[in-house]
Amino acid sequence: MSQQDPWQTLDSRVVYDNPWIHVSHHQVIQPSGSEGMYGVVHMKNVATGVVPIDEEGYTWLVGQWRYPLKAYSWEIPEGGGDPDQPSLQAIQRELLEETGLVASEWNFIQELHLSNSVTDEVAHIYVAKGIRQVAEPTPEPCEELTVKRLPLAEAIHMVKSGVITDAISVVALLKVQEELNLEERGNHVDPSIDID
Repeated sequence: MSQQDPWQTLDSRVVYDNPWIHVSHHQVIQPSGSEGMYGVVHMKNVATGVVPIDEEGYTWLVGQWRYPLKAYSWEIPEGGGDPDQPSLQAIQRELLEETGLVASEWNFIQELHLSNSVTDEVAHIYVAKGIRQVAEPTPEPCEELTVKRLPLAEAIHMVKSGVITDAISVVALLKVQEELNLEERGNHVDPSIDID
């Protein structure tokens, strides 16, 4: 299969813009050759998330009401950052604001594209260790947060039982579980498996 762009853009216009998102409408020639339209939501920030893990094997979740879903959501600490700044700085700030925690060790574990049929949103996920509580949470005015410390295994169970549905949190927690399982198995990977 070709990896070249099969779409042709005939016309583009902005239909909505605010400090966080930019929505554009496009008239296109589709891969089939027929004319069509496409709406694209551009996110002005890079999404970030972190799984903080302390020496006792506990992590932290943040609960909040998500306005678009009209539902309560348990998530790893998350936030947005300026795409011109390192995403690590953004998630370090978010972890401190949402939980009052800082960490001495940070590891990048995954880049994600979220809802990539309608948005260009990118997310960067980290694991943080060497956790210390240095302050009380200071959420933004639009946030009413519940912070919960719990065993990492319990948070992973919340994913598998469908309690956690936030995509960044699901991927991050399952990725951490897989990494821990690999460590326990001696990090042996079948060399015949092509992961490229």
